[in-house]
Amino acid sequence: MTSQHPSSGSTPGTSTLTGGLSEKGLSAGSIGLLGATVIGISCIAPAYTLTASLGPTVAAVGTQMPGIFLVGFIPMLLVALGYRELNNAMPDAGTSFTWATRAFGPWLGWMGGWGLIVATVVVLSNLAGVAVDFFYLMLAQLLGNPSLADLTNNVVINVLTCLVFMVAACYVSYRGMETTKAVQYVLVAFQLIVLVWFSVAALLQVVEGTAFDALAFSADWFNPFLAPSFSAFAAGVSLSIFIFWGWDVTLTMNEETKNPKTTPGRAATLTVGIIFALYILVAVAALMFSGIGAGEFGLGNEEIQGNVFAALAGPVMGPFAILMSLAVLSSSAASLQSTFVGPARTMLSMGHYKAFPKRFASISPRYKSPAFATVMAGIVAWGFYAIMRVLSTDVLTDTILTLGMMICFYYGVTAFACVWYFRDSLNGPRAILLKLLAPLIGGVILLVIFATTLYDSMNPDYGSGSNIGGVGLVFILAMVLFIGGLVLMLIQRSVNPAFFQGKTLTKGSSKEHGHVE
Repeated sequence: MTSQHPSSGSTPGTSTLTGGLSEKGLSAGSIGLLGATVIGISCIAPAYTLTASLGPTVAAVGTQMPGIFLVGFIPMLLVALGYRELNNAMPDAGTSFTWATRAFGPWLGWMGGWGLIVATVVVLSNLAGVAVDFFYLMLAQLLGNPSLADLTNNVVINVLTCLVFMVAACYVSYRGMETTKAVQYVLVAFQLIVLVWFSVAALLQVVEGTAFDALAFSADWFNPFLAPSFSAFAAGVSLSIFIFWGWDVTLTMNEETKNPKTTPGRAATLTVGIIFALYILVAVAALMFSGIGAGEFGLGNEEIQGNVFAALAGPVMGPFAILMSLAVLSSSAASLQSTFVGPARTMLSMGHYKAFPKRFASISPRYKSPAFATVMAGIVAWGFYAIMRVLSTDVLTDTILTLGMMICFYYGVTAFACVWYFRDSLNGPRAILLKLLAPLIGGVILLVIFATTLYDSMNPDYGSGSNIGGVGLVFILAMVLFIGGLVLMLIQRSVNPAFFQGKTLTKGSSKEHGHVE
């Protein structure tokens, strides 16, 4: 690569790269490979994700769950390879926003950044909701009072407790990457240990003959084409994409990592690999222990599918079952805090390049973190959760489905940006594979899933069944978010047109910007 990384402490218009890139005053060199990987795993939140996804995946594809996880892993890996190439050429905290702007220009670049912000704000509200549920479940288990778990159904108590979690997470993120990293080491290590413990304990019971409804291991489980139907296959893949989402947080930290051209990409690849291995281990262990029947602890039992670990922790882990509740709670809380990293740095970047109001570009002098952007992410996420908690009969289901569309949108835009940006420098097999084929195939898969989900969500029965005027709430929510983004973009264009005129960040290709291998 023939590019120069900007010097520390630059401001817009000074010490810029070709094309307009410049640093934003973040704490450079504060995160290494281990720290970035830990934060990446935290953002994915494996314990939280698995307890909510194992049951629905089995309901869709039965014993082909490991194979479906494998298929969901493929587009994530393909897109991650494209992300890594873009980061190598243009390390910038704005990631999708910055790269799409450099490839396609300001309009699609702005919407790419908006898609990332919306997705992460939606998942922040979702994570906070899960943390509230498991907090009261944990209190019920600790104090032996089952009625305490029902407090989460009280809307006022739920929303206020959510606010407490949001404020705490926002505060830790506000204090910068050093505090974030320290908190994440503890929370991530704990949930990984408990998940491996659960898996080993389940497999030992299968060996000892004490499992609930033991299934003999079969290599056919890894063949996704044995799914009962194409619709089941598609539903499983859509869910799999959600469970792998979050690894790109490692790239939004690129201006704060040691060796920003290589460390974030390596952390992203390592994060996805570790999560994939963990998911396969837990999926196989759960299948072998519980089977897919509708019995008390069977994965086909609809009553436990929404929260598999809450049901299986007791029979699998015995007196240590409360550790699983703590693991899911810590997973939600850890991800709630680490997920602030992405939207805050994207908004910081958009403010820095004058695509957002200037206030978003402010940095905390003490902590070198995106102060205003972090606080705004917390306020908007809590407000979104409070509104959804009142409107939707199942806020978690509807926000996850909306989140899936946002993920497909901004990941897809970024994947295609990789293809277009590097179109003039596809020299050799490696470049063709990593800069063209991998992101192109990954982007097409995500585009198909996005279009299918958007169409299906118009059905009033889609998701939780909440609807307005006979139109599914998920579709309405997605349209409100997209149209809201377009309106805000036009307002920003009229107030401060510099970004949209290409004065702060310029469009071009890798050859034009000097990023040629």
